[in-house]
Amino acid sequence: MKLTYVFKTPLAIAFLLAGVVFLALANRANARPLTLVALGDSLTAGYLLPQDKGFVPVLERELNARGHHVSLINGGVSGDTTADGLARLDWTIPDNIDGVIVEFGANDMLRGLDPSIPRANLRDILTRLKSRKLAVFLIGMKAQRNFGPAYVADFDAIYPDLAKEFSLPLYPFFLADVAGDPKLSLPDGLHPNALGVEKMVADILPQFEEFLAKLP
Repeated sequence: MKLTYVFKTPLAIAFLLAGVVFLALANRANARPLTLVALGDSLTAGYLLPQDKGFVPVLERELNARGHHVSLINGGVSGDTTADGLARLDWTIPDNIDGVIVEFGANDMLRGLDPSIPRANLRDILTRLKSRKLAVFLIGMKAQRNFGPAYVADFDAIYPDLAKEFSLPLYPFFLADVAGDPKLSLPDGLHPNALGVEKMVADILPQFEEFLAKLP
């Protein structure tokens, strides 16, 4: 005998919908969060800031506040150049992650290294991440203008060129709207303070949310 269930009352329908919503929320709560590693230098690490005030924890906080189920691993090391990042790439990026934020180059620039050096190192980093089939969000840096127009042009071109070569999303300048503002910077004038980090995260969020939406 075939049984047919018909929900005739608003109360029955309400109970059915409540059950569906409950199961959906339970599945979401039990689902593994998207896990990403932020690979970078002191700007990623949160130089001289409380542990919860650096770029990575603030970005994670804001993403989860917006309904994303995300866990960010801070892979920033103060003082790292692109060569340092390349050297520690394999043991910094674990298996079973969903994506990587790559942010390097400021220390290469401050040391006056030929732009061909960070370009080559970043290309190696991106090539190795691509071989692991990891999604990458690239964060760019710009040279200080006192290095001269030729150096500035060569250095600033690194990031858009690599983003195009590897078909990556690019946030062009990590310190946009923060660099040079004493209210948003530490006394060294190079690193963001807590307010600066909040500004950086607010600026990058729309593009980063688009990146997350494309992850499996």
